[in-house]
Amino acid sequence: MPEAVVPRGRKRRLDAERSRAAVLDAAIAVLGRQADASVEDIAAAAGVVRQTVYAHFPSRGALLAAVVEHLTAETTATLDTLDLDTMSEVDALRRWLEVSWSMVERYPVLLSPVMATAGPGADDVARHRSVTARLEALIRRGRMSGAFDTRLPEAWTVAAVVALGHAAGQEAGAGRMSPRDAGAAYRDSVLRLVRAPA
Repeated sequence: MPEAVVPRGRKRRLDAERSRAAVLDAAIAVLGRQADASVEDIAAAAGVVRQTVYAHFPSRGALLAAVVEHLTAETTATLDTLDLDTMSEVDALRRWLEVSWSMVERYPVLLSPVMATAGPGADDVARHRSVTARLEALIRRGRMSGAFDTRLPEAWTVAAVVALGHAAGQEAGAGRMSPRDAGAAYRDSVLRLVRAPA
């Protein structure tokens, strides 16, 4: 059977999509090993030239933001496979924390100090919205059932959970805790924070 002919414009788009994906994958891998890796290092790992990286991402900051967006989308997709609504509030939150932290263990780039330059700010909040929306729903559900503490504002509780995750990541990234220990400390701290008083 003869091969289908791909129109030239479509072939270029497919090639561009492949090279963009290769650059993102390379950035995730290279920056996870070497935080100060150059754009040239990332390009070499992707099998492209530096100009190709800049064709897709106009700056190093744009590349880092794309890495965060890519990993956030993967985290969201993973969280969506869980059936959290069938679990108790505490078990559902514990599972959310485990899955979220497993992404940090899977992608060491998330522990890299270079990721701190990917934002904070309004864009950083927007990029994480799909993940934090699921957390907000869990916190709200637990507060309504009485399983979680209602003395503190819901938004503050969500922000504190996120901040604890960043603190755990910083400790692991700096080598002061192993990723495993930092993840356990993160889960334990969050559960202590949110549980309703006895």
